[in-house]
Amino acid sequence: MAAGAGGVGGSTAVIAPRDPYRALRGRDFRLLLVGVFLGSFGQQMLSVALGWELYERTGSALALGGIGLALILPVIFLSLPAGHVADRHSRKRVMTLAQIAVACGAAGLAALTLTRGPLPLIYGCLVIIGSAQAFNNPASSALVAQVIPPDAYESAITWRSSVGQISAVLGPAAGGFLIWLLGGATWVFVLNAAAALAFAALLSLLRVRVAQARGSGARTWRSIVEGLQFLWKSQVLLAAITLDLFAVLLGGATTLLPIFARDILHVGPLGLGWLQGASSIGSVTMALTLAYRPAFTRAGRTLLLAVAGFGLVTIVFGLSRSFILSFAMLLLLGALDNISVVIRSTLLLVRTPDELRGRVGAVNSLFIGTSNQLGGFESGLAAQLFGPVAAVVGGGVGTILVVIAVARYWPEMRELRTLREPEGAG
Repeated sequence: MAAGAGGVGGSTAVIAPRDPYRALRGRDFRLLLVGVFLGSFGQQMLSVALGWELYERTGSALALGGIGLALILPVIFLSLPAGHVADRHSRKRVMTLAQIAVACGAAGLAALTLTRGPLPLIYGCLVIIGSAQAFNNPASSALVAQVIPPDAYESAITWRSSVGQISAVLGPAAGGFLIWLLGGATWVFVLNAAAALAFAALLSLLRVRVAQARGSGARTWRSIVEGLQFLWKSQVLLAAITLDLFAVLLGGATTLLPIFARDILHVGPLGLGWLQGASSIGSVTMALTLAYRPAFTRAGRTLLLAVAGFGLVTIVFGLSRSFILSFAMLLLLGALDNISVVIRSTLLLVRTPDELRGRVGAVNSLFIGTSNQLGGFESGLAAQLFGPVAAVVGGGVGTILVVIAVARYWPEMRELRTLREPEGAG
C-alpha cells in the first residue's frame, strides 16, 4: 500500500516550496519514465485480460486467486538473490533481460489463449513473468538513484508513480475494450509482449552512473544477510514495509473485481476495465497533487491515516451495489494508496546506501510482492469459502487493525516527520 501527502486529515504541514520538475530535467530519467509507462501499461492490460479469460473458462474464484499464487512464488524464492545480483552487476542489463523474459511469457499466454491451451501451461507462463519481475523490481528501484541527483529523489518517486499510474489507468480500460472488441484476450497478450520489448529497447539507451560495488557469487548469502541486517536496524523502514505488507495482504479487493463486475454490479468487461482503472485514476490524481505540494512534515502520521482510510473505503466498496459508488471508492482507494507508495519509496531511496539499494529493494519487493499476489490468492480463497462481499469487508477491517498495531508497536512511525530526517529524530 502506500501513503502520501498533504490531503489526509490535515496531517501534513506546509514548508518551503520545491521544484516539482527537478527529476524530469534529466534525459535519462525521462527515458526511464517512458519505459515504466510501457511496462505498466502492458502488465495492467494483461491483468484484466487474464482475469476475464480464466473466470470465463472456469467460473471459479479460486482460479483467479491462482494467478496471484503463480506470480508470487518466483518472487518468494528469487527476490533476495535478485537483490544481490542488482548490487553486483549492471542494473540496466538485469532489467533489460527481465523485460525480454516478460515478453516471452506474454507471447506464451497469447499462444495458449488462441489455442485454448491447458490451464497449467497458462500458470507456467505466469511463473516466467513472475520470475522476471523478481529480478526487475530491485534493479529498477536502485537504478533510479543512478540517473538522477540525490536532491531529486522525492520528485523522481512522485513522477515515476504518476506515470506508472497513468499507464495503469489506460491499461485496464484498453484491456477491457480490446476483449469486448475482439471477443478474446489473445491480442492483449501480444501487445503486452510488444510493450515489454519496447521497454527493453529504451533501457539500452540509458546512460547511468556506475556507483555500485562488484563482487563474486561466492559471497551471495553473506551479501543478502547484510541487506537484511541493515533493514532490521532501521525501524522506520521496517515499520513502513510491514504496514504495507499486511494492509495489502488483507485489504486488497482488485483480485475479485471480475466477480464484482459480472455477478454483483452486472457491468460486463467494459465495466471491469473501468473498475480496474479507477484506483489508478485516483492514484495518479494524488501523485500529481503531491508533485506540487511541499515536502512532508508529518510523514509518519500521514502514512498511518492513509492506510486506515484504505481499509475504510475497502469496506464501503465491499458493501456497495452501485457501480458509481464502487467506482468512487476505488478512486479513493488509489489516492490513499499512492500516498503510501510515495512515502515508503522515498524513505527507502533516501535512507539506504547505494551499495545496499538492490538488496533492500529486494526485501521490499519480496514483502510488497508477497502481499499483493499472496493477498490475491487469499482473497480468492476467502471468496470461495465465504463469498466475495465477506472477503472484501473482512479484509478492510483487518487493514484497520493492522494500522492500530503498527502505530502501537513502532512509535518511531508515529513520530516520523520529514522523509530526510535522521532516524530517531523527533
